[in-house]
Amino acid sequence: MVVTLITSISFRCWHFKAVSTARAPVQTLPRFPPQGRPRIERSFQDAFSVLCTHWLVYKTDKIGALAAEGKTMATIRAGLIGAEIQGSRSPAMHMHEGRETGLSYSYELIDTAKRGLGPEDLPDLLDDAERRGFSGLNITHPFKQRVLPLLTALSDDARAIGAVNTVVFSKGQRIGHNTDWWGFLEAFKLGLPNADYTSVVQLGAGGAGAATAFGMLRLGTRRLTIFDTNESRATALASDMQKLFPDSMVEPGLDLSATLALAQGIVHATPTGMVEHPGLPLPAAFLDPRLWIAEVVYFPLKTALLQEASSRGCRTLNGGGMAVFQAAEAFRLFTGRKPDANRMLSHFRSMTEEDQVRD
Repeated sequence: MVVTLITSISFRCWHFKAVSTARAPVQTLPRFPPQGRPRIERSFQDAFSVLCTHWLVYKTDKIGALAAEGKTMATIRAGLIGAEIQGSRSPAMHMHEGRETGLSYSYELIDTAKRGLGPEDLPDLLDDAERRGFSGLNITHPFKQRVLPLLTALSDDARAIGAVNTVVFSKGQRIGHNTDWWGFLEAFKLGLPNADYTSVVQLGAGGAGAATAFGMLRLGTRRLTIFDTNESRATALASDMQKLFPDSMVEPGLDLSATLALAQGIVHATPTGMVEHPGLPLPAAFLDPRLWIAEVVYFPLKTALLQEASSRGCRTLNGGGMAVFQAAEAFRLFTGRKPDANRMLSHFRSMTEEDQVRD
């Protein structure tokens, strides 16, 4: 990449000199007075020529020194661990942004289902990535909470949420972060502006649900009711969030229909709707048009829930925005470079539009 850049700039400098030299005779018939623009142009050309020369000498010496030491531009390596994630856009998003920021960057999809692996193999997968020099890993369903005992440190957000979606390897440490809550919050504010989120029902109390609950309460939700097929898990998450946000009411749900009658919106944070988990997470009749629906699933982008909700007049938010914004923050943690989130969002939209055309 550096060699290509130097070659490009070298050509530009050479081309500038060549064109300037070729045009020199024309200055015998100036369009401006001799003391005017040509002198400025000549001065600029001379200065630019000297600058190019010094820059090329410096970069050539630098590359020569690196070559003598056997060094090249290091590739930053990252990846995603999860089950049934062949539809994930994370590799494409990360590597495209890496190219745009001038990095040598690779991102590997580690699908445990495709490899015939289970939760018991998670320690070996982390060991392998660390051994291979990965900067970090993204973690998705069903490992966001299972990964916790395998880490040496947690960010404040990850500790509060009790789930990790990003692991950074640094100086022998494994540091867990949670970028899901921020990604969800940014997507919600962008995709459902002016939505009333005073009272919200959340479906799902797993790793994604912990992040979305944290995000909604940070946003200012006054009452959050959490439902899960595992009632004890919903109770535990509600209890944890209540301690973090004592000014709000956070409780496990008992009667979904009755609770929805008092709510303004639904956050869906279960795997239902993914290609491998088709269907609806609640009866379609419960989707009243006055409700907004925020989804975390993004492959497919139009889940059965969103299609049904839209057909009944509900405002909807797909999971694409959350995927992009959480990826942007993970990219920063892996590379130390601040990504262009808007560029990543545009790239994601172009990919999903291509999919719709192919379908």
